[in-house]
Amino acid sequence: MEEPPLDVLIVGAGPTGLALAAQLRAYGVRFRIIDRHQDRARESRALAVQPRTLEALAPFGVSEELVRRGNPAVRLSMHLPGRTVRVPLFDLGVADTPYPFLLFLSQAETESVLGRHLTDGGTPLERGVELVGTVGAGEQVACRLRRGDGAEERVTTRYVAGCDGARSTVRQQAGIGFEGHSYPQTFLLADLEADGLEPGAAHACMTDAGMVFFFPLVSPASWRMLAIRPPDTPDTAGTAVSLAMLQSLVDRYVDLPLRLRDPVWMTDFKIHNRGAGRYRSGPFFLAGDAAHIHSPAGAQGMNTGIQDALNLGWKLAMVCRGTAPAALLDTYDAERAPVGRDVLRFTDLAFKIATSAHPLIRSARTRLAPRVAPLVLRPAPLRAAAFRRLGQLAVDYRRSPLTAAGSRPSRHGPRAGDRLPDTPPGLQALTARPGHHLLLCGPPGSWNGSPEPAAPARGRAGLLHVHRLGTDAPWAGTVHCLVRPDGYIAYLATGTDLTGLSAHLDRWLPPREPERPGP
Repeated sequence: MEEPPLDVLIVGAGPTGLALAAQLRAYGVRFRIIDRHQDRARESRALAVQPRTLEALAPFGVSEELVRRGNPAVRLSMHLPGRTVRVPLFDLGVADTPYPFLLFLSQAETESVLGRHLTDGGTPLERGVELVGTVGAGEQVACRLRRGDGAEERVTTRYVAGCDGARSTVRQQAGIGFEGHSYPQTFLLADLEADGLEPGAAHACMTDAGMVFFFPLVSPASWRMLAIRPPDTPDTAGTAVSLAMLQSLVDRYVDLPLRLRDPVWMTDFKIHNRGAGRYRSGPFFLAGDAAHIHSPAGAQGMNTGIQDALNLGWKLAMVCRGTAPAALLDTYDAERAPVGRDVLRFTDLAFKIATSAHPLIRSARTRLAPRVAPLVLRPAPLRAAAFRRLGQLAVDYRRSPLTAAGSRPSRHGPRAGDRLPDTPPGLQALTARPGHHLLLCGPPGSWNGSPEPAAPARGRAGLLHVHRLGTDAPWAGTVHCLVRPDGYIAYLATGTDLTGLSAHLDRWLPPREPERPGP
């Protein structure tokens, strides 16, 4: 008997594909997830999970396990010739997120947690299976899959999600360009032990000769080391990296008596800055490294990919289940492509500042910045702004076609298009259940004696959940707010008139059954 078509074929089982699979499964979508590699990555370049990513993954019950395995660092030690400058990072008491820290955690560990979540729930990860071709056929895509033993299989699906990295087969099949450039430097990377480093902090060793970074991990080793290959050594990316090579570099660049030992893995690599021309072409979607690759500055890459997936996942689920119009899928590119472009610009600028050999920039980097940074970052508001920028808490969709505000939007608190803060604590957990959430806020009696609060939920059973927050809410006064399944505010207005909300819902989440007139 022929298998019915899939809703979604996910190509790539890295963090991006795994996050997408977790969300599709939460909504009961028919999907498969494949990866051409026989096993998950045992080593990786991504090394940190940002606060917004932990928030976004919390509904799947995996964030606490990620925190348990990782190292939440709160300070940076900048080592200069003859002295060390310590800069506090996230000791801000930020109250609107349950995760006010940068979590240092190997990508391999992140993949392990997400993969375990799926397989424990009965979702197989089909490794050693490669997408080798596609053919569009009306509203379906015929996909040719090849296993490691050469056996081939043909499957049909409504949509294909390319989470398959920088050399994405899905991107090639979709005919989407991937423009950008490569950096000339070669980087050295290793997970190892380093005797002589203060634990619980990130370390930047800065000299005129070069820089070396150490980031605190828990597994598979205590430290992640990152450095640029010295310019006076042969540029032989792809060749074996030895512990002796890394120790020699540390002895040359670091004004500390460090001894490296017990490497778990070592490699060297080139860095690129490239972005897809668009994130969707018909039934094909791109997310993660298939859509954007860049330097590791700011630990943005894996986190941006996971949030691509969680933006796309609920939209695919709603459309596949017939509870939202197909136009909802157009908002994926409209929302995530600008975020990807911003990350490319930010990481490109940070990379150039960190690696430039220009005498003025090098002097500013190694002499001026270490002296100025503690003064600039001393005021908590500046550090909080930097934390929100790097932690991706400041990402918003205010200009999205999916975002709307009433005629009298609240002037205080988050705006339409912003993420829903965890204010009061537990609000994000309250809205973690799959579906949309309507928050009714205001003084006692604001929403009493009116049938209107129940009206938006009619015809949307299981899709729209209504919560009365009272005055313990992110806004003052009487406010109603619609929260999307990915935790962003889709609609916001003051007062109790739900006319605008109803129009917004009718467009993007139409009732599944006809409204019946009252008696």
